[in-house]
Amino acid sequence: MTFADVITALNDVVWALPLVILCLLAGVYFTLRTRFVQVTGIPDMLKQLVVGEKSADGTSSFQSLMMSLANRVGMGNIGGVATAIAFGGPGAVFWMWMMAFLGAATSFIECTLGQIYKEKDPDTGEYRGGPAYYFEKAYKHKANLPSLIYGVLFAAVTVFAMAFFLPGVQANGMSSAIEMAWGVPTWVTAIGVVILLAFIVIGGVKRIAVFAANVVPAMAVLYILAALVVFFVNFERIPDVFSLIFGSAFGADAVFGAIVGLAIKWGVQRGIYSNESGQGTGPHHAAAAEVSHPAKQGFVQAFAVYIDTLFVCTATAFIIISTDMYTVFRGEEFGDDMYEAGSLDGAVEPGPGYVQAGFDAFAPGLGASFVAITLAFFTFTTMVAYYYMAEVNLSYLTRKIKSGTIRRGLIRVLQGLILVSVAYGAVTTAGSAWGLGDIGVGSMAWLNILGILLLQVPALKALKDYRQQKKQGLDPEFDPRPLGIKNAEFWELRADGRELQGKAGQELGAEAGGTNGEGPTG
Repeated sequence: MTFADVITALNDVVWALPLVILCLLAGVYFTLRTRFVQVTGIPDMLKQLVVGEKSADGTSSFQSLMMSLANRVGMGNIGGVATAIAFGGPGAVFWMWMMAFLGAATSFIECTLGQIYKEKDPDTGEYRGGPAYYFEKAYKHKANLPSLIYGVLFAAVTVFAMAFFLPGVQANGMSSAIEMAWGVPTWVTAIGVVILLAFIVIGGVKRIAVFAANVVPAMAVLYILAALVVFFVNFERIPDVFSLIFGSAFGADAVFGAIVGLAIKWGVQRGIYSNESGQGTGPHHAAAAEVSHPAKQGFVQAFAVYIDTLFVCTATAFIIISTDMYTVFRGEEFGDDMYEAGSLDGAVEPGPGYVQAGFDAFAPGLGASFVAITLAFFTFTTMVAYYYMAEVNLSYLTRKIKSGTIRRGLIRVLQGLILVSVAYGAVTTAGSAWGLGDIGVGSMAWLNILGILLLQVPALKALKDYRQQKKQGLDPEFDPRPLGIKNAEFWELRADGRELQGKAGQELGAEAGGTNGEGPTG
């Protein structure tokens, strides 16, 4: 059995039907439990992006959103959409949309939990948080050992996935697109990416946040604008595109009616890969933000799911389908028989090549270069975000080590590991890279979704508290103790600090009043 066969076998186990069902049902459940927070919370999502706080220890809500989008918007938004269409038909796009709508509620729950149970890094003072932290802390007072073991397990899986499994997909997509556009050897791209990535990641979370806040909006807007140009040029095809997507999603289309199951599987799988709802990545970025109430960042991260899938992925899907630049395979291997769909033959490997061909159909000769540039930005920012999450989880695993020198040394080892992984991914085959990436995503999703189904109560209490304070006309402030939320030490200390400041202010006011009353009158 070859290494590729092992990857395929593991991927089939991880992404079997139970995980697809779990992702969809969890999204439905959280949608109902939060009373459609992904719809009712849209005003709060938009407001928080404008008025969000920041501090020396935490990023602003906008910076946190950009860090999250740097992670979400990557190879999955271009190559992921293409492979979903290739193996699930155009109907897979509908299930990506459905996963985004339902996943926004899941993202709210996990990211609110990330904020509730965050803590300060002992070396840098920066906020740290994520699934490993909330798995350990949520039930620490009841069953310390099981919750600790689950947190350690998630952290270990995440470090491995973010430093080894997932970066290769991004690096491979970048190097392949650049080679196709300009003939640059993949090893040359690998060297350049490693040098740039090293400069960013060694600078720490603040440099990552500043980098993401400056690069992510520009790259996303540029790509969507280009897609809109294709959209308006092919305006007459809009009804046909949406008819094909909806028809093949439910088996109504004559060509794709037999692969409804594959449409659901690939739509959900690539939807999670792209928007990462339920995967457990969003809470890491959510925890880094400075907010007065955890629910605020839950809203922001739910909005990130919409941006990723409903805007960027939809732009890719329209480029591919409206220009007929795709092929749909009967099975999951490139050698299987094809359905008669689209204008491409099986010689074009599913991935960025579909999007490059779509742009070329609109502007001959420009597609390869434009997609290569766009993909270079998308994938590079995603690799930066991967490193950040690997560092957060390594910090979790090592935070009990007393020696700061040892902790910092392990961080340097991690930085070296991800640089090696990126270099290897840039020169390896696309099939192996995607297989490893899917295993990493699926493993994290299994652990995180099962975990938050058990730990959802603190997030729901925080949402209820937020809504009640909003009804009273207040800017919500969070104190976990009246809500019965335990082990949220950061927020307890913060609430105590507010109380002490309030008492000090009252005392100063009283002293000032006494002085004015007792002082000389003339």
